[in-house]
Amino acid sequence: MCFDAFSGCYDTMGKKKIGTDSAEPVTLKVLAAHLKLDPATVSVVLNNVPGRSIPEATRERIRAAARKFNYHPSFVARSLRNRRTMTIGILVPVLADGYHTEVMSGIGDHLLEENYFYFIAHHRHRPDLIEQYPRMLVSRGAEGIIAIDTHLDHKLAVPAVAVAGHRKISSVTNVVLDHTTAAEMALRHLYDLGHRAIAFMRGQPYSSDSEVRWQGIVKVARELGLAIRPELTIQLTKDLTTPELGYPVVQQLLAHHRRFTAMVCFNDMAAIGAIRALHDAQLRVPEDISIIGFDDVPQAAFQTPSLTTIRQPLHEMGKLAAQLLLQRLRSPDDIPPEVAVKPRLIVRETTAPPREAVVKTSGRTKRETIQI
Repeated sequence: MCFDAFSGCYDTMGKKKIGTDSAEPVTLKVLAAHLKLDPATVSVVLNNVPGRSIPEATRERIRAAARKFNYHPSFVARSLRNRRTMTIGILVPVLADGYHTEVMSGIGDHLLEENYFYFIAHHRHRPDLIEQYPRMLVSRGAEGIIAIDTHLDHKLAVPAVAVAGHRKISSVTNVVLDHTTAAEMALRHLYDLGHRAIAFMRGQPYSSDSEVRWQGIVKVARELGLAIRPELTIQLTKDLTTPELGYPVVQQLLAHHRRFTAMVCFNDMAAIGAIRALHDAQLRVPEDISIIGFDDVPQAAFQTPSLTTIRQPLHEMGKLAAQLLLQRLRSPDDIPPEVAVKPRLIVRETTAPPREAVVKTSGRTKRETIQI
């Protein structure tokens, strides 16, 4: 019979001893027996439970044995004891660069600071998955849900925060951008530059911000006396998060020989695609057409020309969403149903006054805007 405590062999009673060659995970009880300590003492040390007076030498001996035998506290067992999983579920339409990943980065950074784990489920705006995934995440231990650009239409089984959520739902806090202010910034910028013939992109119907952003544009355009012409209004429909979103619709607009001097794009990726479509049509940005985007994703500052855009503080919105959810878990009654954040206009290289030509009429010089 083998008596080596570190060999994974058996003692004189035939019970298996602790060892590194066993395929079975070492349990707390076995580790405590090896150390000749009470299991509660071992648990206190390995779970960093405060308020217990245990000598540092004993603590280090416990930690050393746990490392040697690759012991990890049972998270499931601990969760059952304290009814906390420290896990959050995140719903997102797509896993792609741009808006969604910037928001998720802010969420992840804050949850990391707070020692929370998280699951991510992407649903491609499918209603059946939006209905099923919250239940699946909760069944896997999610204490709360953060939904990004996702149409929630009823109360969930756990507290939730919706980034770009615009529906009033019990137990859901919405983190939203002030879209009326964003529209004011974008249209006032173009208006002050002298643009009057402006083309507009409307977002995909399933995008959470599409309707509220459009209503903000309509309101501000009316106040400025700017006409929103149907023939200069593009409806985005494709489920894309790349510049390909804006490229074909602008090609179609140009094919109909529509005259305009500026374009307000639904987001930065669509704006980058629009710039390429204009370039391929031998039109220059901003000399011939000014372009303004929305979001201020990292690519906006580094593409050529750099993109004038409305900045959403995406990383901060994600961090705020995580903060609000954890606060709601701790104090459910202290969180407002909606928190609005402010946009910023970031002026770069894609906007300029409309190109003008000098013409002579009746002996006088007159400046006339040339509309492309």
